[in-house]
Amino acid sequence: MTTRQTDTVAAARSDARAQAVSVAATATKSMPYVPAATSPNIPPDVSPDALTWAETVPPAAYTHRVVARGTRIRLEDPTGDACAHLFLLRTDAPYERLNVADTLKIPWQAYLGPGHPLLSGDGRVLATLAADTSRHHDAFCGTTSDAWNIAKYGDARPEGPTPSGQSLLTLAAAKHGLTLRDLGPTLSFFQGVRVAEDGALRWQGSAGPGTSVDLVAELPLTVLVANVPHPLDPRPGYTVGPLRIHAWRSTPTGPGDESFTASPERTRAYLNTLDDWESRS
Repeated sequence: MTTRQTDTVAAARSDARAQAVSVAATATKSMPYVPAATSPNIPPDVSPDALTWAETVPPAAYTHRVVARGTRIRLEDPTGDACAHLFLLRTDAPYERLNVADTLKIPWQAYLGPGHPLLSGDGRVLATLAADTSRHHDAFCGTTSDAWNIAKYGDARPEGPTPSGQSLLTLAAAKHGLTLRDLGPTLSFFQGVRVAEDGALRWQGSAGPGTSVDLVAELPLTVLVANVPHPLDPRPGYTVGPLRIHAWRSTPTGPGDESFTASPERTRAYLNTLDDWESRS
């Protein structure tokens, strides 16, 4: 009689540990650095002791994290091919979530850049785009759907070689007890889109390698990110590069900050945020 690798507790344990070593050898790049201070790519202006999240998200992968109010999150594009499709939900009230239409309407600005508030449908600021060296982003197209990926690449499965952003964000949401119904249109960072004279949407590509954006969480957030090609990317292959993420303890936007007072509409949104937060704290 042949003894299988899992016939006994000891054998099963040895088999599981052997598989873990094998997976670690091939998937280390897709895992967060624990503790975050062990990241090999810590930005020079960030103290390792302040880090709360450090991760490299490989192509065709996703990540998710709950962050506290005041957390500063830096997304970096080391190769010029990353495309971070971002969706935000308020952790303590997940029915309040990113509203892309209001994110463009309240600042009277269709293109994302430094100081841009990311709003919920309740008129509150979920996060502020505090710094931006890329300026190649998109708030029009959202992420790729299963139908889009099947038509272009022949497959959209999250475990396949060409997953859609929709399929990956659905998995990320499930980690927090959320479903596809809890998701909405996303923002995309590092692959730009502009509206042409004729009204058509034109893909601009990236600003090149080494650019970054910083987001400041104005409320406790559930952050969902899929790193997949932009839907308007004309390249025939499934082209996307790694995405680096570092987050650290910082402070939310306050009345003395330029973003807070940039316009009457923005001031009202930040005041709405403070009013609701202080009543819950």
